[in-house]
Amino acid sequence: MDSERRRRPYACAWCGRPVIDSETGRRRKYCKRACRQRAYEQRAAVGGSAVPTDAVILSSTEATDLVDRLFELRCAAEDVATAVAERASHAELDDLCRRLVEQAGDAERLR
Repeated sequence: MDSERRRRPYACAWCGRPVIDSETGRRRKYCKRACRQRAYEQRAAVGGSAVPTDAVILSSTEATDLVDRLFELRCAAEDVATAVAERASHAELDDLCRRLVEQAGDAERLR
């Protein structure tokens, strides 16, 4: 596997923070041991129940926060589309795109 591709950051399976692989070994799923432990605890809690082991369980507060972040992401994307349609300046588009990328980063966090 290409080492450049291998070192590309991806999201932690528990908290969504960026994880960067080392040069060797298998890909890490979690950014730190605490995230791995929380994921184990969740899998153990749902073991033997109707909930699939790979299910992500969010509290109502976490689900509401996720929906809010996705709404902010959509609004940021609409702002970019409007600015393009109105032929906004390069500086304004650059600022809007930077905010869009930040919103996308926030939106991909599950917790």
